[in-house]
Amino acid sequence: MTTVLTPASPLTAADRCDRCGAQAYLRVVLLSGGELLFCAHHGRKFEPELKKIAAEIQDETERLTSVPANAGDEER
Repeated sequence: MTTVLTPASPLTAADRCDRCGAQAYLRVVLLSGGELLFCAHHGRKFEPELKKIAAEIQDETERLTSVPANAGDEER
């Protein structure tokens, strides 16, 4: 059997951390086929263990420090 991974859709504000309910910035696709979502804090905390069981990790934590393109000069 061949497994094809399709590009994951971007995480949104509706995606919540499975541990605490905060906005999720990491999606972990498990080798077993399941999916877990984590906030940046819990993603970092559990990263070593997650790497052992993950088929793919989608990390969007860079969005926490990036400046939106439409931000005004006073917001930069």
